[in-house]
Amino acid sequence: MAGADQDEVARFTRAYDEHYDHVYAYAASRVGRQLAEEVASETFLVAWRRIGELPDPAVAYLIGIARNVIRSQYRRAASDETLRAELRTWAGAPVTPDIADGVTERSAVLHALARLSAADREVLTLVGWYGLSSAQAAEVLGCSPASYWVRLHRARRRLERALDREPAGHPVTDRAAADHPASAAVPDR
Repeated sequence: MAGADQDEVARFTRAYDEHYDHVYAYAASRVGRQLAEEVASETFLVAWRRIGELPDPAVAYLIGIARNVIRSQYRRAASDETLRAELRTWAGAPVTPDIADGVTERSAVLHALARLSAADREVLTLVGWYGLSSAQAAEVLGCSPASYWVRLHRARRRLERALDREPAGHPVTDRAAADHPASAAVPDR
């Protein structure tokens, strides 16, 4: 950490120690445990590069960075998959089935969450799973607290409807897997 003063190093170290688990859990719920460590590492690398912008408390800021890192990775992955699909077509190789097709059992809440859009899942889990305040969740989403409350209210209503029609032990639908590629990678809780 050459060139950094002791205050910056201490501030970064404190943010890392206090919030690494939050960032990792957020990433794991979005991209699965296999990629969560990579996302968390990239998040803290960006935070270090922007140490002057690091607020206190930093959890919402860090989760916002993690969200952007995941978006960037999905764009790269989608581009790579498009290229691979094109190459398979030209080569005549069969397309491998989606991993989500193998998912057969989840709890009722996870089934219902999987049926929701990625945006609804994120709105619901920022406060419910990651313990952010509504102001922090609004900051992560880049909206006002009032807009966040409207989004939260609507997402809760959609979750209730999904729970009402979800039979226990029903597998995740293809529609849910298509809505969010990581829907099958929601960690067991």
